[in-house]
Amino acid sequence: MNYEKILNEIYDEIQPELMHGKVADYIPALAEVEKGQFAMSITLEDGSVFSVGDAQKKFSIQSISKVFTLTMALDIYGKDLYKRVGVEPSGNAFNSLVQLEYEHGIPRNPFINAGAISVTDALYSHYEDQTFDSIIKFIQEISSNDKISFDRAVAKSEMEHGDRNLALARLMKSFGNFGDNVYDTVMTYSKHCAITMNTDELSRAMLFLAFGGMDPVTKKKITEPRRAKRINAVMLTCGHYDASGEFAFNVGLPGKSGVGGGIVAIIPGKMSLAVWSPGLNKYGNSHAGTIALEKFTTKTCLSIF
Repeated sequence: MNYEKILNEIYDEIQPELMHGKVADYIPALAEVEKGQFAMSITLEDGSVFSVGDAQKKFSIQSISKVFTLTMALDIYGKDLYKRVGVEPSGNAFNSLVQLEYEHGIPRNPFINAGAISVTDALYSHYEDQTFDSIIKFIQEISSNDKISFDRAVAKSEMEHGDRNLALARLMKSFGNFGDNVYDTVMTYSKHCAITMNTDELSRAMLFLAFGGMDPVTKKKITEPRRAKRINAVMLTCGHYDASGEFAFNVGLPGKSGVGGGIVAIIPGKMSLAVWSPGLNKYGNSHAGTIALEKFTTKTCLSIF
């Protein structure tokens, strides 16, 4: 299949969509990002990369980092992790306090903010003050790139405007579902959301999930096959907040979005994909990125359905 040709077609067809949507502005540092930008990359089993657009432009991965922290926490705690966070779609906004209240401090899934903060808390219990360094090291390892870092200004901005995240953590603590210092844990969460990567790096980092938990390039096992299967399942059902069903319907792939405008997706046994365009739809997912992924699965007839 001529992936280069397909990506170029998508790039041309997506141009009218790039100024649609709204850049995330509840985090002031993200509000400065210019709309109209676009990048898309795919990484195949042998490590070869095809990309189009601003594929070397780094951006804040935001909630995409939740896939990495979930992978790490599952490898430490196994199924015991599900005692503190569920795997069901939320159907509510990603930062809802109401749902957390009536479900007694157990987040619905690890990809809403409360769930990801709970996962970060679990990592903090294991790594303590080395938690963020351990997260960065893990991402560098699976990306085969030791240059990956984070944007301090974005992390600071998130923390300064993170009252709701602190409230989510304190609410979980009030129900006995939080073990560590609230401020330190939420700061670590803010920092891993502020990790910056480009689409080439993101598609490479997600490759292990397309191949049963093993990096097909280095032949290193990143996680157990059964865990890779479950991470993909949660991405399919919960990876796009309250638009997860719509994404599964239109795109047909496990994926995870971030309010920085990035989306990653997995085609099991084939490849991993990453797309970036900062204009967001009403659900907080990249408007043009979602359309680009739908075009890709339509043109290639590659989806899990």
